Amino acid sequence: MVLFARAALRLVVIDARPLLIYRDFRLLWTARLVTGIGSQITYVALWYQIYQITRSPLAVGLVGLVQVVPILLLALIGGSLADLLDRRRVVLFTEAALAAVSILLLANAGFAAPQVWILYVAAALGAGLETVQRPSLDALIPRLVDPADLVPAAAISSLQQTVGVVAAPALGGILIATVGLPVTYGVDVATFLISLGLIWFMRAVPAARVEAASLSHLTAGLRYALSRRDLLGTYLVDMAAMIFGMPEALFPALAVHLGGARSLGFLFSAPAAGALLAAGTSGWTRRVSRQGTAIAVAASVWGLAMVGLGFSPSLLPALACLALAGGADEISALFRSAVWNRTIPDDVRGRVAGVELISYASGPALGNLESGVVASLFSVRVSIISGGVLCVAGVAAVLAALPAILSIRLPTARPPE
Repeated sequence: MVLFARAALRLVVIDARPLLIYRDFRLLWTARLVTGIGSQITYVALWYQIYQITRSPLAVGLVGLVQVVPILLLALIGGSLADLLDRRRVVLFTEAALAAVSILLLANAGFAAPQVWILYVAAALGAGLETVQRPSLDALIPRLVDPADLVPAAAISSLQQTVGVVAAPALGGILIATVGLPVTYGVDVATFLISLGLIWFMRAVPAARVEAASLSHLTAGLRYALSRRDLLGTYLVDMAAMIFGMPEALFPALAVHLGGARSLGFLFSAPAAGALLAAGTSGWTRRVSRQGTAIAVAASVWGLAMVGLGFSPSLLPALACLALAGGADEISALFRSAVWNRTIPDDVRGRVAGVELISYASGPALGNLESGVVASLFSVRVSIISGGVLCVAGVAAVLAALPAILSIRLPTARPPE
């Protein structure tokens, strides 16, 4: 009976060994946890401030437009830098620049009449810097842990992200309502200082091999991704889910009828709460071998949950649907990470991470733009429901065009000892 209980526990409890074993992974994990909390607080504050000034869902949705441009322009460059330079150094410098963006938001919030254009500029700068930084972050983890520990390391990393996203938006809403926007932005600045200190103490992570910068080097990740139809399918499934089923731009408008700033924070937190539950009980995922099928199913569940959100009559059902969507997205992300990290060579991993970034960063940005436009033409409810339906249809279309995604099968990871 005891042996059976232990075996059952291993199926659901997250494998935390990578966090205990690998020093630099632990430093990076802690740094991302701290700065993630601050960034999510600012994320809510920026969108709230734009809606507070303009009272327009379309104005909030336009944040997606100003973000997607630097993402598309810089994703391949960020990936190339991750394979040419010390990845830790790239993360350190971009983290410092992101701190400067938060200081700009803090200064703007202190003006008697805060400027909307400054908010858009900050959103674009932040998206550009995160685009340059993210490939180095993604390519760091496979260099910090052994290959056998990549799946649990991905789960722990997702747990770190979702812990911040669960707590921070709700905290952001409370801070906005109680102490105001300047203090709220100031919290983000403080978290960046802590993160910079932790990353500073990490060891260098130089490029796997010395290469000269060139156009061919820059586009190698794109060529590799296009040669892998199964890999391309994972990108497009994720983009379909995010472009059609990402309603965050509508949250400020929803919150007006659901309790104001405090409810806004909970709307942003709910998907992360579902993701946290999924990540915290992800032990079973290491036994799944049909990762492609799991990615497609999870993306479809996301779309169906968005349909449920559109029909929700009050706050609690809305939060439940958002939590279900977040859990599905987390499962999809875990399997996508396993496919990417276990099948991509290290010397091209940074550049392929840049291609991945185009899918998982531009998708939400475009999705927020799409939801804002549809809401301005019809209504918030129509925008959410139609987006969820189109998400499911988009996933089906990708599977029809690229059935290779369903053939993705990786060996199951070894269970913890």
